[in-house]
Amino acid sequence: MNTPHVVVVMGVAGTGKTTIGPLLAARYGVPYAEADDFHPPANIAKMSAGTPLTDDDRWPWLDAIGDWAHGRGGLGGVVSCSALKRSYRDRLRSAAPGVVFVHLTGDRALVEDRMSHRQGHFMPTALLDSQFATLQPLGPDEAGVAVDVTGSPEEITERALAALGALPEPAP
Repeated sequence: MNTPHVVVVMGVAGTGKTTIGPLLAARYGVPYAEADDFHPPANIAKMSAGTPLTDDDRWPWLDAIGDWAHGRGGLGGVVSCSALKRSYRDRLRSAAPGVVFVHLTGDRALVEDRMSHRQGHFMPTALLDSQFATLQPLGPDEAGVAVDVTGSPEEITERALAALGALPEPAP
């Protein structure tokens, strides 16, 4: 896959979306957006308190990310977004039909270990179980790839680039 596509780097908290997303954007030479920046303050307050968001909390957030992705159509871009449910990805696709997903995957123990070493992030490890319970992996009809998160950020990025490169080009 070559740009100008919009890539959504998805997965549960702690899989490295905010690490891999900028690396992919740099390799493609396109802008990167952090989905956490699209959250309203009320969502951040809920998550900081260890309260999982509801779908009603997420719709405006997903719409804002979808608007950004739509605005990058034909130009390319990379945005991180957990996009854990098919309905969330459908919402993003309704705003930006050409988005392609990179699902960062890893086992719970690895992800929890990585989360426990993060500093200054509002998502507590206590919400990890709800993230894994909510996760619906990409369906065979969804444009995207699953990429294992073992190894260094550079190794993960290379796997993502190779997997994206193997995807068929979407129709214009």
